[in-house]
Amino acid sequence: MSEHLLSVVIFLPLVGLVLLLVGGRSLGDTTARGVALAATLATLWASILMLLEFDRAAHGYQLVEELWWVRAVGLKYLVGVDGISLWLVLLTTFLFPVSILASWPIRENVRMYMGAMLVLETAVLGSFLALDLLLFFLFFEAILVPMYLLIGGWGGENRIYAAVKFFLFTMAGSAFLLVASLFLYAKANGALGEGTFDLRALQEVAATLPVATGRWLFLAFFVAFAVKVPLFPLHTWLPDAHTEAPTAGSVLLAGVLLKVGTYGLIRFNLALFPEASTYFRTFVMVLAVIGIVYGAACALIQSDVKRLVAYSSVSHLGFVVLGLFALTTQGVTGGVLQMVNHGLATGALFLVVGMVYERTHTRRLDEMGGLATTMPWLLGAFLFAVLASVGLPGLNGFVGEFLVIAGTFAVSHLAGSISVIAVVLAAVYLLWSYQRLAYGPVRVEHSMLPDLTGREVAVLAPVLAMLLVLGVYPSLVTRDVDPATQRVIARVAPVQRTVDIGVGTSYRLVAQGSADEEGEG
Repeated sequence: MSEHLLSVVIFLPLVGLVLLLVGGRSLGDTTARGVALAATLATLWASILMLLEFDRAAHGYQLVEELWWVRAVGLKYLVGVDGISLWLVLLTTFLFPVSILASWPIRENVRMYMGAMLVLETAVLGSFLALDLLLFFLFFEAILVPMYLLIGGWGGENRIYAAVKFFLFTMAGSAFLLVASLFLYAKANGALGEGTFDLRALQEVAATLPVATGRWLFLAFFVAFAVKVPLFPLHTWLPDAHTEAPTAGSVLLAGVLLKVGTYGLIRFNLALFPEASTYFRTFVMVLAVIGIVYGAACALIQSDVKRLVAYSSVSHLGFVVLGLFALTTQGVTGGVLQMVNHGLATGALFLVVGMVYERTHTRRLDEMGGLATTMPWLLGAFLFAVLASVGLPGLNGFVGEFLVIAGTFAVSHLAGSISVIAVVLAAVYLLWSYQRLAYGPVRVEHSMLPDLTGREVAVLAPVLAMLLVLGVYPSLVTRDVDPATQRVIARVAPVQRTVDIGVGTSYRLVAQGSADEEGEG
């Protein structure tokens, strides 16, 4: 089974889809939910087997599966896993059964809803595991359709507007990715005598390109992934999508879909274009810092608690990008760890917000208050997720943020200082939102609201448990991530370039197979 384990992980959700299609209209809603939950739990088990098969002592991609798909154009079915994609796959397979269970209250077109969820899981997993650039593009684009259906079909009042905006933004970004991929294919055809989309071969082809060409290609890839992250100023679709999406849609959007963008920056931008990565590092870090502060500032003024959490995602994903483009081992490892941490913590926040909305039928902070009196366990879970999001030591957000800030300070004291200020702002707006939900006088219509049900405990407990586990034992993730990030840094490090970020601070990357920094100012 290990020979095709990655394929099993990718396509096992589609087995559930086939069962839903075969069952047809005669399939009851409860059965459809059960089929989807079983398929996602089976996928989670397969991903755990993948973790057990993963050899930490080995280098490069593992469990590689390679099969010619269209030999005439050099297209392969090529998948593999390394320490970076390993934990993003595990995050995905963990959050999908949680999201299916959270979707139990869905009553309209349940079979179609569950089918869209299963297609979405396969598309996300394929994006994290594809090593063929065109195969990655196909999975990357396949994400759009089920997510569009989830927002547009089961979202809020302005769901059509939010769904169309999401689709147009991400599809426009994907056009840049497709053009750049075809350009690399053509260059490979000239350099190797045959066209290929194999990422491993394209790394060597990209190394032979003129500097200016590499920089333009970097920008094309960057736009595609910056929209997906989303990075300022390409973020405007995200608050609308989060606000209008159903609860599970928001969990998956924040938890895994946005990570496809940050993953693409590591896997393609940094790996294929090391010179351009160092050339544009200052530019990207400035955008990341702006996004961190802007997202925090916008969150501070929100009256809709779901929109507040959405803007917090803009800020936290800015942290991830800042760490990646610090191009230090601490920064990149911290960025990958924060990808996992953000998916869990923000996913928990959206789950709780959805549960509160199901009871109160409002998301406005000024229409709530005193809910800790009537729903102490639910608001306790919300506080736990808030403390994880603000980086309380002992919970999962602390170590990732610390590594990102430490890695950034090694390059820029200014960027590091601003990012620390944003951490304080995150504590302000998240704790403020909790205060307005939990304390104060209880509104009459909220005085008899029920607390957590058994199903909701089953939804929240594993997520909250992981917030604690990764808080006290972050090396569970970092021991697998470190070797992979060091290989990324080693590829960028030989490109010696002095960069100036901040007043009076200048650093040079040196070619020692790692991201050592030497202060020169």
